[in-house]
Amino acid sequence: MALYPVIMAGGSGTRFWPLSRQARPKQFLPLASKQPLLTDTAQRLKGLAPVKNTFIVCGPVHAKTALKLVKGLPKGNLLVEPVARNTAPAIALAALQVAARDPKGVLAVLPSDHHVADVKGFQRTLAEAARIAEGGHIVTLGIKPARPETGYGYIQVGAALDGGGRRVKAFKEKPDLKTAQEYLAGGDYLWNGGIFVFRADVMLAAFQKHMPEMQKGLDALQKAAGKRTFPAVLKRVFPKLPSISIDYGVMEKAENIAVLDGDFGWSDVGSFAAIPEVRPADAQGNVVSGDAVLVDCTHCVVLADKRTLSVVGMHDVVVVDSGDAVLVVPKDKSQDVRKVVEALKARKRTKLL
Repeated sequence: MALYPVIMAGGSGTRFWPLSRQARPKQFLPLASKQPLLTDTAQRLKGLAPVKNTFIVCGPVHAKTALKLVKGLPKGNLLVEPVARNTAPAIALAALQVAARDPKGVLAVLPSDHHVADVKGFQRTLAEAARIAEGGHIVTLGIKPARPETGYGYIQVGAALDGGGRRVKAFKEKPDLKTAQEYLAGGDYLWNGGIFVFRADVMLAAFQKHMPEMQKGLDALQKAAGKRTFPAVLKRVFPKLPSISIDYGVMEKAENIAVLDGDFGWSDVGSFAAIPEVRPADAQGNVVSGDAVLVDCTHCVVLADKRTLSVVGMHDVVVVDSGDAVLVVPKDKSQDVRKVVEALKARKRTKLL
């Protein structure tokens, strides 16, 4: 069995402003290590699949950087979406490319901007998911919840399947705190990690069955796959595909879904408040980088640039200096950073976007 990792590297980078910008979204930032998240994602696949089998899906603005950050990636394995169309069309594009080489090849679709602490554990889980997928299931990895998280979707799991994994009873939207606490106490819910493993032919059949509105476009792309005309056909057809997530388009409708439990130190690094999940803190619970001086501060995230950044008497606060802008926000309001980006757009401050 050949495994074909597909790294989803789209995104506009609004939650990590001012470090992230339109041309430098979250996956291009060294948030969890000294390397960009995209590079970390590609490197944790070493031993599971050769880089020649790896694909990256991204937009035109990010293509050059993505190719640079993943060493050895064949240029033909960089799948550039003419326009953003959410995850279902992006995954369909990758499945078509793999099917042209290997119709029963197994794809592992991975976000480019997540962190994994236990790489060996992740590899074991992904290999097991690929084995299950080889039998015809679409496999999703559910993450063992560590807390009643309201920022993630959930998967309700059922009985064990003969071929491995468990049945999916339901996919749940991001809950309120009370519901999240009930999910955690119930013991039959996992976080939805956004990782999917499936055979190329199985997913293309699922698109045909559950998203027939895409079929005409996919047929045109399939006929052109591997030919010199493919870029022109992609440019013409892809913008006409519906903008919909794989969750809504396929996962919530298909019957051949299996969920595999994952417990490998996963984090989606969803905001600056999540930085302590992926970086070590000092004795006061502060995560600090760059030339920063903290006095009487606890549980802060302070990311300095080239100049000295001093923070005094602050608690549970994020302070970020990007060189041309400074952000100060309570940790529990970190998700609201995107509102700053919206305000800058409204004021036409394009140099800061």
